[in-house]
Amino acid sequence: MTTCKEALGLILDSVSPLPAQSVSLSEALGLVVAERVVSSETIPPFSNSAMDGYALRADDCAGAAPDGEVVLEVLADLPAGSVALHAVTAGTAIRIMTGAPLPAGADSVVPVEATTSDGPRVRISAPVKRGANVRLAGEDLRAGDEVLAKGAVLSPAALGVLASIGLPEVPVHPRVRIAILTTGDELVSAGETPGPGQIRDSNLHTMCGQAAAFGAVPLPFPRIPDTREAVTSALLRALETTDVIVTNGGISVGDYDFIKVVLAELGAREVFWKVSQKPGGPLGFWFLEGKPVFGIPGNTVAAMVCMEEYVRPAVRKMMGHTRLLRPERLGVFEGTFRKSAQDGKVHLVRVRAHTEEGKLVVAPSGPQGSGILTSMLRANALALVPADAVALLAGDPVSVHLVEEPEDH
Repeated sequence: MTTCKEALGLILDSVSPLPAQSVSLSEALGLVVAERVVSSETIPPFSNSAMDGYALRADDCAGAAPDGEVVLEVLADLPAGSVALHAVTAGTAIRIMTGAPLPAGADSVVPVEATTSDGPRVRISAPVKRGANVRLAGEDLRAGDEVLAKGAVLSPAALGVLASIGLPEVPVHPRVRIAILTTGDELVSAGETPGPGQIRDSNLHTMCGQAAAFGAVPLPFPRIPDTREAVTSALLRALETTDVIVTNGGISVGDYDFIKVVLAELGAREVFWKVSQKPGGPLGFWFLEGKPVFGIPGNTVAAMVCMEEYVRPAVRKMMGHTRLLRPERLGVFEGTFRKSAQDGKVHLVRVRAHTEEGKLVVAPSGPQGSGILTSMLRANALALVPADAVALLAGDPVSVHLVEEPEDH
């Protein structure tokens, strides 16, 4: 059986970043830049005032003092978006608003609160340093400067800089479109009252939520009945409209499990099926007409764990990220955990992790059954019990994936 490490390696070796597309800045937050971006403009394009006040020559205020005010003639008012029609000369000033271009002849701006208006004149009671309160042309960027390196992740500040240099679109690796296909005759919608033997379809919502949290676009499909024809139809429709297909349930070898059979009939290439882990052992990975297909087991916790541990890194790589995996740290186990048998599988235990006296301490977040979703609700990490271990006891060291922290490798 494929190990966890082998399965992840096979997945990541098989996927590549999606081809670059230009998207609008309003859609680009969090995406990865596909090409180096260089500024073609100087920012600011002109020297301008950093605050409301008076543009003047610093030399005219050199001797200003509370008991010896300097009085300057005010030539005009200059709001932002306008250009001065007059140059500042000795003994004059122009009243200026924040962002307005610095008038010719002026080299400084004195804040309005440091002045006293006197009709067509202004009184200044303190000297001003040359260049004070002036934003110089090009102090942010100059034409030819690199704005973003290839592979940079677009932050809010990056979007603002791109807008400032006149780029309403940016070349990126686009968001991955993920088809979420839940299967099972026993499932009903969240707002329905289950009949005998039925349960509400919580997986559709957890998995779509996870896909959105990955930065991808979840595309939920109508629930698929347990028939070969329905499974075939859904897979073919997903193939036409998405980049990645994730099926949930119907992946084992029971009489009503058709995912694996139909994928084989459609000519999918199997990369692996079954992983030596718990929960989530019946995990499969295929390529169907060049697109990745994840077959994820139906138990609620198993589905979330497989999405986190395998689908998320693959999707991040397809979106151009280079940091693919959550932080893995060594923690100290608090409490006890025991496998039901020596099964040779890695067990992913849902835990709460916190730092105590400089150490990472982890404890189970609840019962560990693969259908107990509240244990995922309370967890912020997954502890990896090795395949050759039978139990974890208080004080034992254990590797931990911090699933609420950003990827660091």
